[in-house]
Amino acid sequence: MTSTPDPSTSALPGSPPIVDIATWRAARAELLVREKAHTREGDAIAASRRRLPMVEFDGSVEVVGADGPVPFLDLFQGRDELVVYQHMWHDGAPHQGQCEGCTNAAWHLKDAVYLDARGVSFAILTTGRWEEVEPFVAFMGYTQPWYSVRDVPPPVGGDMGYVSCFLRDGDRTFLTYSTTGRGNEAFKATFGLLDMTPYGRGEAWEDHPEGRSQGHEPCWYWRSDADGNPTWGPTSRPVPQWTRPGATPVDTLGRRGPHC
Repeated sequence: MTSTPDPSTSALPGSPPIVDIATWRAARAELLVREKAHTREGDAIAASRRRLPMVEFDGSVEVVGADGPVPFLDLFQGRDELVVYQHMWHDGAPHQGQCEGCTNAAWHLKDAVYLDARGVSFAILTTGRWEEVEPFVAFMGYTQPWYSVRDVPPPVGGDMGYVSCFLRDGDRTFLTYSTTGRGNEAFKATFGLLDMTPYGRGEAWEDHPEGRSQGHEPCWYWRSDADGNPTWGPTSRPVPQWTRPGATPVDTLGRRGPHC
């Protein structure tokens, strides 16, 4: 004896109900109202962000890049605005031991031509020693400028893992905005695309439909082993590193502290 499949359900666990196109369009239109409200609120927040007060600091402070020590002012490349990503660094760790979250951010913006076209320069800062940073940048194939800000005071140096924005008025420099945590998701188009999919990011904090797997710990897929299996164990690398020439299986992250 066989049972007749229910045409309103799918065999995929926790998948959305199956409906006709008219019903889907009505549900989509209802959600669109909320999406438009979310967009307008985002626009209002951005307007408030543009009105934040700013902090002046010494733009002559030196950072170290491919051409040696240069004043922070040089990072503007003659433009009035500058966005930086402040990349965490594990001293003495090999390439596979460097920060997986910062790799996720930096990998998403491999070309800043559209920022440049709007009069905004871009750079990546890190507290690593330049002699460690330089071979890492070459290994990753990054083309955006990197600078070591080791021992440089905030807001140029200091805590890493931030997106920060700066304004230049001649030789005067100002910090206008800074964010971290999920604020850094502005860098990461992958998240926005995953949020559009029926299974989302697959992380435990998400609100999942009944019957769907409740997901994994946050960022569970940012590292993988040589076979592509997500893992944060000692044989893992940040996912993009497996695409790099010469990337081989590893036995250790080579950094202090827990793997994650």
